Amino acid sequence: MAAELSAHHRRLAQQKREAITTAATELFLDRGYDGTSLAQIAEAAGVSKSTLFKRFPTKAALFEAIVTESWQRDAGDAVARPQTGDLRSGLTTVGHRYADLVGQPGMAALFRIVIAELPRFPELGRMQFQLGKLPYFTSVQQYLQSEHEAGNADVPDAASAANQFLGMIANYVLWPRMLLTDWNPAASDIHDAVEQAVQTMLARYTPTRQPGPKPQR
Repeated sequence: MAAELSAHHRRLAQQKREAITTAATELFLDRGYDGTSLAQIAEAAGVSKSTLFKRFPTKAALFEAIVTESWQRDAGDAVARPQTGDLRSGLTTVGHRYADLVGQPGMAALFRIVIAELPRFPELGRMQFQLGKLPYFTSVQQYLQSEHEAGNADVPDAASAANQFLGMIANYVLWPRMLLTDWNPAASDIHDAVEQAVQTMLARYTPTRQPGPKPQR
């Protein structure tokens, strides 16, 4: 019985947290970060101010939670590196994870908030980069480096390669959403975009096999 109550309380707490972060994201977009108060967020989320302040004593703490959850939500083990040994398979896994991640509707909203408020609140950009993009980017860089060290890829600059790969995917899945509110490519089109990015990476970074010695006559 105690375990059931504990699980119930955890579900309620999670539901309140999601209501708060959802309401905050919508208000930040509508009124701006500076123009939104914690009291307004509590009212929009349907929670008491004390409940919100207990979880998020400042707007900065709340925005930090939004960034962290946006880069983790629906991504499963998105930051986990694939096993080394099959470059095509690894890139395909990474690519589809990233497309799912940046394609979620809340990601475009998060970028819009950061871009709009960046001149006045540069710390929002730092949070978005350091808590969101950088950990993911680093995991892909480390994966490519491991394939290079294992001899499965010729990637002398893993950071540049990771930037190229993720950029190809984001350029189709995420960035058009910033300007086109009706941008909603079909799942098959996103799949094709990822596969094209994988093919480009394979063409560039698959090791060139040196020819063996000619047989003696």
